[in-house]
Amino acid sequence: MAAAIDLYAYQEPILFLATAAIVVPLFHRLRISPVLGFLAAGALLGPFGLGRLIPEYAWVDWLTFTNPEGTSRLAEFGVVFLLFTIGIELSWQRLRILRRLVFGFGTLQVVLCTLALSLFALKIVNTITAAVLIGIALALSSTAIVLPVLAEQKRLNTSAGRASFSALLFQDLAVAPILFTIAVLDTSKPDVTLSSFVLLLLQAVLALVVIIGLGRVILRPFFQLVSATRSPELFMAACLLVVMVTSLIAAVSGLSMALGAFIAGILLSETEYRRAVDTTIQPFKGLLLGVFFVSVGMSLDVFHLLEAPLTILAVATFVIAVKSAIIFWLSRPFGLNAAEAAETGLLLGPGGEFALVILGSAMVAGLVPSNVGQNLLLVTTLTMVAIPFFARLGRRLSRRLEKKRPVDPAIAVLPPPEERGRVIVAGYGRVGQLVGDMLQRHKVPYLAIDMDPARVAEQRRAGKPVYFGDGSHPEFLRACGIEQARALVITLDTPSSIGAVVTAARQERADITIVSRARDDKHAAQLYDMGVDDAVPETIEASLQLSEAVLADIGVPMGLVIASIHERRDEFREVLKRRNARKPDRSEFRARRTVGK
Repeated sequence: MAAAIDLYAYQEPILFLATAAIVVPLFHRLRISPVLGFLAAGALLGPFGLGRLIPEYAWVDWLTFTNPEGTSRLAEFGVVFLLFTIGIELSWQRLRILRRLVFGFGTLQVVLCTLALSLFALKIVNTITAAVLIGIALALSSTAIVLPVLAEQKRLNTSAGRASFSALLFQDLAVAPILFTIAVLDTSKPDVTLSSFVLLLLQAVLALVVIIGLGRVILRPFFQLVSATRSPELFMAACLLVVMVTSLIAAVSGLSMALGAFIAGILLSETEYRRAVDTTIQPFKGLLLGVFFVSVGMSLDVFHLLEAPLTILAVATFVIAVKSAIIFWLSRPFGLNAAEAAETGLLLGPGGEFALVILGSAMVAGLVPSNVGQNLLLVTTLTMVAIPFFARLGRRLSRRLEKKRPVDPAIAVLPPPEERGRVIVAGYGRVGQLVGDMLQRHKVPYLAIDMDPARVAEQRRAGKPVYFGDGSHPEFLRACGIEQARALVITLDTPSSIGAVVTAARQERADITIVSRARDDKHAAQLYDMGVDDAVPETIEASLQLSEAVLADIGVPMGLVIASIHERRDEFREVLKRRNARKPDRSEFRARRTVGK
C-alpha cells in the first residue's frame, strides 16, 4: 500500500508556480514589469492579505503563503543568483574601471544619505545610535529590484546603469560591517566585543581571499572535467554547486551570500565557460527572484498602512526625495549629465532589501523601538514596490532633459550649400562612422546628421562633416539637400527612429535610394514595405560574415567565397521582399472573414 502523501507540504511550491504561470504572461501582455505582479501577489496571498481570513475560513489556508520565514530563506537565493549572473557579465578589468564609481560614488552616496536621514530620524527616536542605524538602513537601495528592471530595459550599460550598479555593489560590501556593528552594540550579547568585531572583519577578508584564490585555481579545471562528460545534467549540477558553495562560504564568514556568488561569477567570466554557465543559471535566477519579490510583497501590511496612511506615505516620499536629491547632486562630479543623474537618483532613491534586514536586526537587539521599526519596514517596502514606476519616470525625465539640454552653438548650424551626388548618413555612431569612412575612401562626398550633441561636437573637431539635427523632420532633410542627394543611409539603432526617417525621406523625395540598418529579418521586411531599397538585417549580415571567415580559413578560394556570400545575400533580400509582398493587408483579412461567414 502506498504511503500517505501530505499534500499540505507541497502547497506553497504549487501556489508559487501557479502564481508565476499567471503573473508573467499576464504582465508581459500588459507590458508591465512582472516584478509588480509578484509584489502584488505576495501582498494579496500573504499573511497580511488573504491570510487574515484563515481563522474564519480555514480553506483559505490553501491559497495563502503562511510561512514567511521559510519563503525568505529560499528568496535570498534569488539575489544570490542575480549577483552571480551579473558577475559573469563583468571581469576584473571592467571592475577596475568601475572602481572610481564603486568606492567613490558608492561611498559618498551611503555616507551623505546616512547623515541626512539620521538627522531626520533623530527627531523621531531619542538616541543617536538608533538614529544612525535608521539612517544607514534607509540609505541603502534595492539590488534585487533595480538591477532586473535595468536589465529588462537594456540599460545596465548606460551611464545611469553603471552608476546605479556601482553604488549597489558598494552597499552590498557595506552590509557585513553594518551587521557586525549592530552585533557589537547589542547589549544582550556581552560576548560580542570590539576585539571580536575586528576578528570577524579579518575572517571576512580571509573568506574573500579563499574564494578568489581557490576560484582561480579550481574553477577552470573543474568545468573542464565536467564538460568532458558531455552531460547537461552534470553541468547544471556543477553550476549550482559553485553558486551554493561560494555564497555559503561568504555567509559563514559574515559577508552577504550575494557577494560571494558575485565574486564567483567574476572568476568564471574569465573562462571559456561563462556563456554556458550563464545560460544554465538563468531559469533558476528568474524563478528564485520571483520568490524574492513575493516574499517582499508578503511583508506589506496594507491594513497597518490604513492606520496612518498620510504619515507613512509622507515619510516614504520624504526618504525618496532626500536620497534622489543627494544622488542627483553627487552624480554630477562623477561625469553624469543632468538626465543621467536624475535617472540614477530615482532608481536609487527608494529603499532596499538590506534595510529590512538591518531594521529587523536592530529591533531584535533593542537598538530601535519596535513601533518605529515596524513603520519604517512598511515605508521601505512601499518604496521598493514603487521602484518599477520610478524607473519608468526616470527614463522619461531623462529623455526630456536630454531634449532640453542646450546645444553648443558651434554645432547648431545648418549644413553647407547643396552639393550634387552627396550621400546623407542619418546617425553617426559606430556604424555610421564606418559607413562615412568607406564613402571617404571611395571619394564619395557625404553629410552625416546625428542627435547626440557631444558626438557631433567630437566628430566636428575631427573634421568630419557631421551636423546636429533630427532626420525625421522633412524641413531638416531639405536643408541637408535631399533633393540633390545621391542616397540616404540610415544607421540608427531603434526601429521607431528608422521608420520616422524613412517616412520623412519618402515624403520629400520618392525616388531617392534608401539603404537602412535593420534589427532582424522581420524588421527588414517592414522596411521594404515602407519603401526602403535595401535593408541590412544585423543578424543575417553577422551570419554571412561568420560564414565568409570560416570558409576562407579552411581553404576555400576567396573568389568563390565572396561570390557565394553575395549570392546568398541576394537570396535573403528576395525572400524578404517576397514575404512582404505576399502579406495581405487588414482589409483582405476582413474580406476573407466575410466570405467565410
